Parts: sequence; structure tokens; C-alpha cells
Amino acid sequence: MQVQRRIAVGARRPLAVLSGWALATLILDRLTKWWVSTSVQPYDSIPVIKDVFHITFVRNTGAAFGLMPGKQPLFILTSSVVLLGIVGYVWLMRPAATWLNVSLGMIAGGAFGNLIDRVVTGRVVDFFDLVAIEFPVFNIADSAIVVGTSMLVAWVLFGPESEHARRPEPDDAVGGVPADASGGDGTHTTEFL
Repeated sequence: MQVQRRIAVGARRPLAVLSGWALATLILDRLTKWWVSTSVQPYDSIPVIKDVFHITFVRNTGAAFGLMPGKQPLFILTSSVVLLGIVGYVWLMRPAATWLNVSLGMIAGGAFGNLIDRVVTGRVVDFFDLVAIEFPVFNIADSAIVVGTSMLVAWVLFGPESEHARRPEPDDAVGGVPADASGGDGTHTTEFL
């Protein structure tokens, strides 16, 4: 019996995908924070698109987007728990899906980037300033955490069910093989979800 394979949505090396995204996020975050810290004076604002988007150097003692200022021990603890949770989840579950690993990598890289600032200086360097909508100033790490979390929520809501959770309905099975796994020519296909 011939096995026909479709394009896999799972990564060949899922840990490399997660680690690569985490490292890329962390490096980009650290480099941009270093550039802003060495090139812009605190509270100075450089218009990139006047009255729309500026680079504004702010030292934030709060959470992402300046929320809850002055609660550093809580944010250090929260970031540490998030990072340990991701490591624990990856160690136990070994997720293979690329989408899931990218989202976890972005969250881990962003959390670690802001954690470094909080531990070393007690303040996070923020600089993206969406002046047009009066949005709080933020950084690469904040962006990565928000995008990664949004991807994770999308995965939980709309991602494929795990292979263990899916059981063929009695009417769907043909000879013990789920109807959706059989190709029209009698060959079987395997998809990696």
C-alpha cells in the first residue's frame, strides 16, 4: 500500500523554529533598545511620519504599553513564569506545528527582552510612538508578545485538533481507516497537523 504525503504544516525541527524566533526577537529588541538609548535623549521625539509615527525615547517602569507603573517585582515574576511555562510546555508536549512554535518563540523572545531591562535597570526602554492615535509608547518586545499571543489565541480557537483528540465517527470509517485519510485511488494520505 502506497502512502501519499501532503505538504506538512509541522516543522521538521520545531525546537529550532521556536528558538530561532525567540533569538531573532530578542536580538532585534536588544539592538533597537541599544540604538535608541545611545542615539536619542530621554523623552526626545523624532518624527518618522510627522504627527503620525515618532521615535520617542521613554523609560517605562510599568508593563507593556506603560500599564501599571512601578510594579517591577510583579512583572519580573510574571515574565519568569511565562518563560518557565513555555519551556515546560515545549519539554512535555513537544509541539510540532510551525504556527504554534513561531507564536511561542515570539512570546518568549519578547518576555525575555523586557525581563532583561527590568532586572538590569528596573525600567524598560520604549520608543515606538503612534502619535496619531495617542497610543502608549512601546517596543519590539511588546509587539512580539502581542503578535505571538494573538497567534496563540488564533491557534487555540481555529488550529487543527490534535491527532489524539480526533476520532473517526463510525459512519466515516472504511475498513478501520478514516474516510478522510483515503485517497480516491485507494492510497492513504498522511497530513501533519
